[in-house]
Amino acid sequence: MEDDAATGLGGWILWILENLAMAFYNLGYALTHPSSWLDWITWNNTAEDKASLMKVVYYGASKELFFVALVIFVLIFIAGIWRNNFLWGVVRVLEGFANTIGRFAAWAGLAMVLQQVIIVFMQRIFTRPDISIGFGIPLQFDISWFAEELKLFNAMVVALCLTYTFVQGGHVRVDLVYAAVKFRTKRMIDMIGSMIFMLPMATLIWMYTWFFMWRSLIVPPVAPTDPLQRLELKARAVRWNVETIGFSPNGFTGYFLFKILMITMVGMIFIHAWAFFYRSYLEWKEGEESEGKYLDKDVLEQGEEPYDHAEF
Repeated sequence: MEDDAATGLGGWILWILENLAMAFYNLGYALTHPSSWLDWITWNNTAEDKASLMKVVYYGASKELFFVALVIFVLIFIAGIWRNNFLWGVVRVLEGFANTIGRFAAWAGLAMVLQQVIIVFMQRIFTRPDISIGFGIPLQFDISWFAEELKLFNAMVVALCLTYTFVQGGHVRVDLVYAAVKFRTKRMIDMIGSMIFMLPMATLIWMYTWFFMWRSLIVPPVAPTDPLQRLELKARAVRWNVETIGFSPNGFTGYFLFKILMITMVGMIFIHAWAFFYRSYLEWKEGEESEGKYLDKDVLEQGEEPYDHAEF
């Protein structure tokens, strides 16, 4: 029994080391042979396009991609230990990416309100059954289509502003131990939390949502259990088949967009877990004077403060 346990542990260690070593080769091959996995973008319905698409489907949620990401993460961290300014630069880029996407996506909230007002006017005042928008070739759908499409704006705010809200410190936190400990202990908790909560959670959700998204975009259907050889066989018959089925007869038909938003959200969480770990390490190393260093937080101007009290 002990020999089996030792063999099992040794086998796992050997498997991890082998995949870490192969990650360098896989990364180098992907960078030097981009056509092998990017041909499908200029879709010409050729065998090469179909094969490259299936490679993206397979490797997009594979152990190979996971270990490549792990190697990149570790290499950046090692370089950051040697040169802190480099790691601060990485943090600023990753946080800037989250802020830029979040600030842009936040405008979807305004679009949602304006569209709801238009729907009310068209339905209640002008008694129109549909709405036509555009010049030349108009975009014309039933009012129920536009009413259901409001959920897409809401999903954009949630999915694309999640990491932005995290950067801004806007998430609700319940601090039972964290608030009472010293500064460097807090940064240690942050580093551990990003490693054992954020990254594993994002990885698991990515693995489930990746094939969930592709099953709504192509046929024949793909599954997480399909090996690369099976997907290469399916590539002969693969074709685009984007789902346009609504929940109601005249309702919104772009629900595949929600699945794309899901995978985008998880990818941004995964990337920001890196930024949070790197920032926590740098603040732990440099001390309290580095807290919030280079942090691009929104600042309320005079008169923009929320009204939080009432006079009686």
